[in-house]
Order: sequence, then structure tokens, then C-alpha cells
Amino acid sequence: MEQNRTAFGRMPDGAQVDLLTLRDGALTCEIITYGGAVRSLSVPDRAGNPVDVVLGFDALEGYLAQDKYIGALVGRYANRIGGAGFTLNGTEYPLAANDGPNSLHGGLRGFDKQIWTVEALTGSSATLSLASPDMQEGYPGSLEARVTYTLADGALRLDYRARSDRDTVCNLTNHSYFNLSGHQSGSVESQDIRLYASRYTPTLPGSIPTGEIAPVDGTVMDLRHTQPIGARIDEDFDQLAMAGGYDHNWVIDGWDGSLRPAAWAWSPDTCIVMEALTTLPGVQFYAGNSLDGCPPGKGGARYGRRCGFCLETQYFPDSPNQPGFPSCILRAGEAYQSTTVYRFSAPAPGELDLSK
Repeated sequence: MEQNRTAFGRMPDGAQVDLLTLRDGALTCEIITYGGAVRSLSVPDRAGNPVDVVLGFDALEGYLAQDKYIGALVGRYANRIGGAGFTLNGTEYPLAANDGPNSLHGGLRGFDKQIWTVEALTGSSATLSLASPDMQEGYPGSLEARVTYTLADGALRLDYRARSDRDTVCNLTNHSYFNLSGHQSGSVESQDIRLYASRYTPTLPGSIPTGEIAPVDGTVMDLRHTQPIGARIDEDFDQLAMAGGYDHNWVIDGWDGSLRPAAWAWSPDTCIVMEALTTLPGVQFYAGNSLDGCPPGKGGARYGRRCGFCLETQYFPDSPNQPGFPSCILRAGEAYQSTTVYRFSAPAPGELDLSK
């Protein structure tokens, strides 16, 4: 076994789950093969001290007990599909209703609850693969997915690839919860956020989009200028009330399939900056409104409400049922490709511009 690959635990059926450790300069990342989950991500603060900025667990049992998708790769369809079904090529495909009447994050046993195979491993990168058979969780086509995690140039890069032998829908993301003050530090509401998005997709109760692509102007959904996550999160606005805070899809400005900035975040405690970039058209900014009830985290840390935030790059929620949204259809034999980058820095006071 490679030096940076060790046993992490065993599933109830005896299958082994491994821990992969990647390093590049001052960055260290740990990934487990169960769900392809990012277990830890240590980056230097302004003083050069390592800070673990993602939520995770010390043992496999924590991942098996939680239901928050912490750190995991999510598929075959990330986010929600309304009515737990869709029609493709004239055929209806019913899905598991695991979020009220809707399907969430791939169903009852999505990609987050399966063991991924290590295809390649170096000191700073790991490629994981997963074979999803035809009609698994109701999705047509045998789909082969590959995700490469790479640490380089102060960033964690995720390259997603997939191919199916039948027309299907495909939407892959990572569900890491970030806390730039350190995973154990409590609420993220004082940390700053900026989204490069002048539009978002409003939802109905149950977080299913209405189909509208609405401007953020004049609403609390306008996060184009740097502000604390908690500044307006509890204001009287119907979209926030339905979701318990921010948990929406924002439409990335200027999307053209190239790698573009999606979000920017900063901790006033550690002075760590995180920039998120993606080739995908949307980003789900989720402020961890429902994190209550997690098992104890790393080192016994308590992960309560809003103790971490997610930036899930994606096709829009319910895209299979929304013809006005960018298409998530993956045609037989064609390649699904996307890239997401989380870049970290800790600039000096004079180099940090919070006025944007």
C-alpha cells in the first residue's frame, strides 16, 4: 500500500475504507474512499499556522451516522429533483423521494454512500472512480465517474469526468463544509462571503426552483459585495424563511464553460481567504442551517447550526424538469467534464480589499 494510503475503517459488511493523504507545500488534504469525502484540509493562516478548514470525523462511524453529506462527492444528481422523477426521451424515471416529495443528492444510496476505487495516487493527487450501474437509484445508463483531487499552487482542485452508455442526467459536486476560522471554531456567521452572481433561482417550499432566473438587485440575495454571512441571513424574506437561511442556487455571471470565479470568503479570525472557481453554471451557497444533530466531529468538536458553509458547484437544482435551465443531460458515449478549484491565501492587511 502506498505510503500516503492507510486503513480508515471497515463497513458493516467488512469492506475496507482507506484514508489518502495529499500534500503540497503548506497544504495538506485527507480524503477517505467512503463517499470520496474530504476529511481534512489544512491551510496556513496569516501567521503561518496550519488551520483545518473543513468539517469531518475521526472515525468511519461518524460518517455512517451523519446525514449531512459532510465532505462527500455527490451524485448521480447533486441537489434536488422535484417530484422525485423526470422524463428523458419520452420515458419517465421515478426516483426515491428522500427529501419530502423530492429526490435529494442521488437518492437513498447516492455516490456519497459508496466506496470509491483509487485509480491513481501520488503525493499531491488522487483519482477516484465509481461505477454506477444502469437504473441504480432509478437513473438510466451505466455511468463511470472519475474525480481527481489535486493540491497545487495553494489550491485544492477537483476534476470531474463521467461517461454513460445510455442517455442520462449527470450533476456531480463536492459537499464539503468550510469554516475558515477552523473546523472546531463554531458559527461561520461572522465570516465574509461574496458571490459573483447577479441572479439566482428562487424556490418554492421544499427548495424546488420555480423556473425563474431572478435578479438579486434590491434583495437579501444580493451577495455581490463582501458582507458577513450572518449580516442579513435572518431577515424577513420569504426565500430565507422557507430555507431557514441561505440555501439557494446562484447563477454565476458570464458562465461560458471556462473556469470562472464563483465565490470569495474570508475569516477575520485567521485572515484566511478562499476563492471558489468553477466551469459549471451555478453554485449552491448553503450556510449550514440544518447542521444540528451531527455526531461529534474531529477532536470531539461540536458541529451545530451554521458551523460550516458549503459552496456546491453544480447544474441548477431540478434541471431535468426545467427546460429553461442549462441542460444536465449526458448523452450516451459523450464525456461529462467539469472543474472546481478552492484557492487559499492569507494576505497581509494592506493587501486585503473588503470593499468589493
